[in-house]
Amino acid sequence: MTEAEQTAKEPAALERVPEVLREPIDQYAALLREIAGDKAKALTIFGAAAAGSFDPSLHTVRNVLVLEKVDLDVLRRLAEHGPKLGKARISAPLIMTPDYIQASLDTFPLELIEVQQNHLTLFGDDYFANLAFEESHVRLQCERELKAILIGLRQGLLAAAGRDKVLAELETNVADSLARTLRGLLWLKGQRDAKPAIQVLTAVEQITSRVLPGVRAALDATGVHGWQQFEDLYHDVETLGEVADAW
Repeated sequence: MTEAEQTAKEPAALERVPEVLREPIDQYAALLREIAGDKAKALTIFGAAAAGSFDPSLHTVRNVLVLEKVDLDVLRRLAEHGPKLGKARISAPLIMTPDYIQASLDTFPLELIEVQQNHLTLFGDDYFANLAFEESHVRLQCERELKAILIGLRQGLLAAAGRDKVLAELETNVADSLARTLRGLLWLKGQRDAKPAIQVLTAVEQITSRVLPGVRAALDATGVHGWQQFEDLYHDVETLGEVADAW
């Protein structure tokens, strides 16, 4: 892609971003180009900022910086701007290369599906739109993620030593992984369009004919998070593990 094509593409993509984020994201893209130069192949944002549902009290601007090759000096220089970017609600970028993306289709399909379903490429080529995934790889990672969440909840419960505040943190900390896994389960059933996490959960409940109150509570950052919700969450994740295994 020529520099003129990149320049034309970025304003069009920014128009789809919530207005409050346009200037910070535009400055962020310029910073990346300044630091990485020709090594910067693309910048893609994904999640709430790309979906137009961004809430600064809940979300950060999640993004992927695609480099020609990983350059630690570029990362070091970018890290110096971390505090300023944090105040602007911009997350540290996921660093990938084109080869890494292709090599990760079988190992990290859920993360790549999450980007693919809801993303905007601000400059460079779109490395995510045309990715193709094997169903067996997606199902395997769904199983692995659910088992990992269960192990984390068990160990966290032991470490909490009866402190409900720690249990609440455990519930909210697994929300992102749960949302990715639910999207993967829907993907396996042919529902591959972008949906907010709560809508994804509702669709999974409909497909599985199961009510998942613990997962619903975990996905609601502003809701109640106590022992009952923790117990519900644990049993819901067990149920989802059985579903994934059967699929």
